[in-house]
Amino acid sequence: MNILISTFMILVVVGVSNVLARYIPKVSGNYVNLLAGILTGILPVTNQLIAPFNGEIFMVLILAPLLFFEGQLTPLLRIKKKLGSILGTAVLLATVTMIILTWLLHVTLSIAAPLALAIAAIITPTDATAFDSVIEGRKIRRVIRDTLKTESLFNDATGIVLLQAAMLWLQKGQLVIGQNLLDFFKMMIGGVLVGSITAIILMTIREYFMRSSNNVRSSQTLIYLLSPFAIYFFAERLGMSGVIAVIVSGLIHNGEVNRSRFSDPRQVHFGLQIVTFANRILNSFVFVVLGIVLVRILQDNYSMMTKSFEWLMVGILVYVILLVCRYCYGRLFVGDQQRQTALLFALGGVHGTVTLAMTFSISEMLTPATFNFVVMVETVAIILSMVVPTVIFKILLPQDFDEQIRQQQLAFLREGMVKAGIKKLKSIDLEEAVRDNAMYDIRDQIQANTLGDFFKKWREINTEKRVLTNLQSVARRRALMYAFDAERAYLYDLAKRHVVNSDVVYEIYSEILLSESLVLNPQNQMV
Repeated sequence: MNILISTFMILVVVGVSNVLARYIPKVSGNYVNLLAGILTGILPVTNQLIAPFNGEIFMVLILAPLLFFEGQLTPLLRIKKKLGSILGTAVLLATVTMIILTWLLHVTLSIAAPLALAIAAIITPTDATAFDSVIEGRKIRRVIRDTLKTESLFNDATGIVLLQAAMLWLQKGQLVIGQNLLDFFKMMIGGVLVGSITAIILMTIREYFMRSSNNVRSSQTLIYLLSPFAIYFFAERLGMSGVIAVIVSGLIHNGEVNRSRFSDPRQVHFGLQIVTFANRILNSFVFVVLGIVLVRILQDNYSMMTKSFEWLMVGILVYVILLVCRYCYGRLFVGDQQRQTALLFALGGVHGTVTLAMTFSISEMLTPATFNFVVMVETVAIILSMVVPTVIFKILLPQDFDEQIRQQQLAFLREGMVKAGIKKLKSIDLEEAVRDNAMYDIRDQIQANTLGDFFKKWREINTEKRVLTNLQSVARRRALMYAFDAERAYLYDLAKRHVVNSDVVYEIYSEILLSESLVLNPQNQMV
């Protein structure tokens, strides 16, 4: 019950903060989610409704589906082409960074080597969601963005394996390198195999029923939504990497959507909408949780924070060493290997909730004092990894003016197409009631109808004062189709004359097609 109440409360905060973010366009929506989470954690009335953070539950319920859906948005061919880069960043860079960081923490600050390795392993995973938040509104070269995105998909496994090695080292007093390497390859290769095999089996089942007369869309959708959880649990049960398994499974599903979208368009369209919806909600969910956890960490460790600032010094040192290692790697292997490219790559290694989840996963293996110290160190590194690039990117990177004017272009196109649609309706011989209803629907495309207009129409439908007859309903549908034809002709003319970007035209064009489906599909006829 606590989990259900906590999830409900966090989802409410997500919904409210996402709405508030629309009123603060200059601030990244993820930062608004983070601030909302902080406020939720500060207020006792809301904080007490949310259960203590559990790293394992978070990994299963939030990160597994999020990584699955993010993997599905990435073409598998792109991963194949960048396999060398992925292995370099997710394995080579991560491992070398952890070795250097462990050695420096042990030598310079006298931190026990196993504990130093644990700190280094926990901070290794980067967060694609957090990176999107610090880069919002800025242009960055595609090669850097793609490298950072693919790195964040696969370096979790490296961090998890080396964290396990650190805990075994701490418990047994010795580091068994051969066994750790074997475990690493087992988790990585096993995760790839489990994710591939289970994804192909599930894909085959779905495709078989999609191409038969026994297809049940509700069951298909349910199986699809449960897939990341089943794959994650199955891989972890076999001792493989559940993270890698769900990512690989998502990558395989990307090709499935591209080659089966017309076999059952309604089901595929609904599935794509689910992916978009889930990505947005889960991304926001992650930042709200991060805000709540940060508040609790600061509250629980206040006395330790004020007695000694060793945690702050170690946290800053950890982040600086990470930056230096990433910068050196960027100069050697990333893009054109120039200074700015390397600096952007170094700063783009943003850390977030995966790091916190890994931190809390070892809470029972350390003494309370040691665990609190690790938590504070990782918290400092997380905050620095988000704040520093947010500031520096605003200096180094140009603004994304195309994205800024996109909304203006969309508004311009909608205004023009609606005028074309209304002009067409006025030229058709229609009964007044039919014309009035069709005009209302067309004006709704640009939210031109007021709340008063809506309630007027709502009362008419519910009181049966002006409900259209069957013949009038048919006439309205035909009138709307004529209006949609006029709107499409308007957009086609703009695209042909290259007045606006084609992508913007396609976005509006797809909205018209969706509106047409609502008019034509018998299942959508509510009255």
